[in-house]
Amino acid sequence: MDFLLDPNFAYLILLSGIILALLAVVTPGTGVLEIGAIFCFLLAGYAAYNLSINWWALALLILSVIPFGYAAKTSKKIFLGVSIFLLVMGSVFLFANEDEWFSVNPIVALLSSGILAGIFWFVAIKFLQTLTTRPTHDLEALIGQAGEARTVIQNDGSVYVNGELWSARSEKKIASGSHIRVIRREGFTLVVEKVE
Repeated sequence: MDFLLDPNFAYLILLSGIILALLAVVTPGTGVLEIGAIFCFLLAGYAAYNLSINWWALALLILSVIPFGYAAKTSKKIFLGVSIFLLVMGSVFLFANEDEWFSVNPIVALLSSGILAGIFWFVAIKFLQTLTTRPTHDLEALIGQAGEARTVIQNDGSVYVNGELWSARSEKKIASGSHIRVIRREGFTLVVEKVE
């Protein structure tokens, strides 16, 4: 495991963990990305435990969460840029050399941090867009819409509303083929009335 104690390798493992964690935020649920991120963070933690680290760089890594939180709240890209800057600076300078305060190869740091910044920017912009985007399938918008009964409706039935077939129920019996209007919804079932 001596290769883990190379600051360049430890830096790349740390960046891999950050990238996997970001991708896990965008595509949650599989568990594969989350496990990969945890594994990378454990390896980077092992390297940090055995190597010298700059505590101020670790503080920058931790502080990068704060502007990201502001970016998520306000959707302002300036906070996202500050978060990326703190993340890159903290990760590049995290692993220290006893003789120098910078132990990662500058070429490795430049290329890797550029890739990290690009991926982080893209993922974060998409994440912020999902926070502010109205759902494309807004069920509340169905209330008041007109449609057609496809089956006899009373306790249950089907209606065609807004280009889709829905489960429906009604207080009064509605014949198949009748024009209907949605008066409310109960979960995924529409409560409808006959339109004369």
